[in-house]
Amino acid sequence: MGRWEPDARGRLARVALELYAERGFEQTTVEDIAERAGVTERTFFRHFADKREVLFDGSGTLEHRLVDAIASAPAGLPPIEVIGRAFADAGAMLEERRDHARRRATVIAANPALQERELLKMAGLGSAATEALRARGVPDPAAALAAQAGVAVFGLGFERWVSGAPSTSLAAAIEGALVDLRAVVAS
Repeated sequence: MGRWEPDARGRLARVALELYAERGFEQTTVEDIAERAGVTERTFFRHFADKREVLFDGSGTLEHRLVDAIASAPAGLPPIEVIGRAFADAGAMLEERRDHARRRATVIAANPALQERELLKMAGLGSAATEALRARGVPDPAAALAAQAGVAVFGLGFERWVSGAPSTSLAAAIEGALVDLRAVVAS
């Protein structure tokens, strides 16, 4: 594939994930990714800051969708319901990328540095959700507790979704995790 081929960013992301799965994250170089994608290393660095960012490229979009969903939730909903709905809505962007999400989760699970990066990205989601809830008028500590609970619910729902039956949607997996949280809180 030549450099003039469209969607270099998409090719780089697909190829990087393939190589990480085949060889391991640490054993894959930017040169390997660029070569297989049919571009130069310089092109890689135009699209991604480093080889880790290929795996975390959609986190900004996810955060924006989450904040927008919190802001547009119906008035009067309890904060935990707002956050549950918002994570389900934001996660909808992942529905069509389930195989990608599975491979990505496997690569991250195999590398402690990537696990740390994933935790930092999730903490960022929690902070953004907290601020969005505060903007809705939810006081602390309710805003922070609901946001952090939402991150936990999203994480558990995501794990269930990537390892579950193909007929299960991410939204349903998140809702199931929220039901489990309600049961724990009620007990």
